[in-house]
Amino acid sequence: MMATRSIFTSAVLVAGLSGAAAAQEVAVITPYLSQPGTQFYVDGFEARAEELGWDVNVVDTAGDVGAVISRIEDVVTRGVDAIVISVDPAQVGAGLQTAADAGIPVVGMDAGSDPLVAVNITSNGYAMAAETAVYVANRIGGEGNVVMFTFDPFPPVQVRGVVADAIFGNFPDIEVIDRITPDVSDGGIADSRAQMEAVLAANPEPGGIAAVWAAWDQPALGALQAIEAAGRAEEGIVITGIDANPQARDAIADGGNFEASVAQDFEGIGQTTADTVARILAGEELRQRVIYVPTELVTAANAAD
Repeated sequence: MMATRSIFTSAVLVAGLSGAAAAQEVAVITPYLSQPGTQFYVDGFEARAEELGWDVNVVDTAGDVGAVISRIEDVVTRGVDAIVISVDPAQVGAGLQTAADAGIPVVGMDAGSDPLVAVNITSNGYAMAAETAVYVANRIGGEGNVVMFTFDPFPPVQVRGVVADAIFGNFPDIEVIDRITPDVSDGGIADSRAQMEAVLAANPEPGGIAAVWAAWDQPALGALQAIEAAGRAEEGIVITGIDANPQARDAIADGGNFEASVAQDFEGIGQTTADTVARILAGEELRQRVIYVPTELVTAANAAD
């Protein structure tokens, strides 16, 4: 993980700490806790919240986005001081309105922007997608068939696909032959492998697939498993992901098909979210509606760092 540098002034942190002195209660609600990235930034949030003296209730709806609404309503009834969500705000608008009516602030942690969300703390998905898509385009010399793994239901991931589409569309000799949305109920690797196996079977000729661009690491890992199991690793199919989770870093360090990912500072996202909640509870009026935490491209050269 990259070292996290606080972006707040000491005066703001003192205000946040003083606001937390009354043992504030904060609820964190997400349907995506099975995803490694979500787990990491929830861990970062909880670590910072402990320093702030908060009581934190993490609610995992286990892939059920609709259930987030009722869980928000539950914690509003309980009278929490703030709510943190990691889900598309557009899909839980009824819950957000309930919180707004009760005067309880809602903060996004790698969620999305919405008038009822005070601020969203995330990585710059536009920049991450551009970095990996350009990496792919350059590695394959601006030509060849590309398979994309995307996930439009979740805004931070949806924007990555939009940017990658735009970049690949700017190369007349690159063709996106499949745009796959995998089932993420089991984490995303197994279904991504199965879907990549089908793509490989439909394109059996060597060189028929030049690259796999994945909007996060789980599909990239599934694609890698499929390529290796099919005996097609030697074709030089380039794979990129985003997140640089430990399993992805190991695969990249091995020097095989999985060549690059982008490391999000998950701990930093969690800690920055907690500090931002502290600012809001201390009465600060925020100017930013989105706060970006820095990222880093990971290749075989630095995967072991």
